[in-house]
Amino acid sequence: MSLNVGVSSYISGITAITMNSNCLLLAEDEESDVLIFRRALKKAVLSVELRTFRDGQELVEDLNLEQNREQFTGCLAGLLVLDLKMPRMNGFDVLTWLKTQPRLSELPVVVLSSSIHESDMRKALQLGAREYLVKPTVPGELVTMVKTMHERYFRDCALTA
Repeated sequence: MSLNVGVSSYISGITAITMNSNCLLLAEDEESDVLIFRRALKKAVLSVELRTFRDGQELVEDLNLEQNREQFTGCLAGLLVLDLKMPRMNGFDVLTWLKTQPRLSELPVVVLSSSIHESDMRKALQLGAREYLVKPTVPGELVTMVKTMHERYFRDCALTA
């Protein structure tokens, strides 16, 4: 299925945070999806630091701590991969919160979700996600998506840091 709403590929998930532009933040509540994402990174032979969060609230709390440090440089991570359907604070709520955080405005967010609803895609993009990807059903597809995300977003962060 190909949905062309500013969508370049399909994936669902979130990445973790650090003061390192070579860091990928993943917000994902399903442990099996986190494991699959880790395996995809390993198979893609990418040397990035993966920081995971079980839900949006945990991610927001960590981002608040990081951006309030005195030595904050403006680039917490190269990318945030965000799932939509999580407990406590969902992906839409995280995107809404990020819009209120000027110091995090350059953090690229890719939504990686199992939802194929156009309304979810449209809403995520309107709230500031750079891409909306549907979680693939074939493991090799995730490896390709991870490589593409790395090429797009980690290069951008390295250039601006």
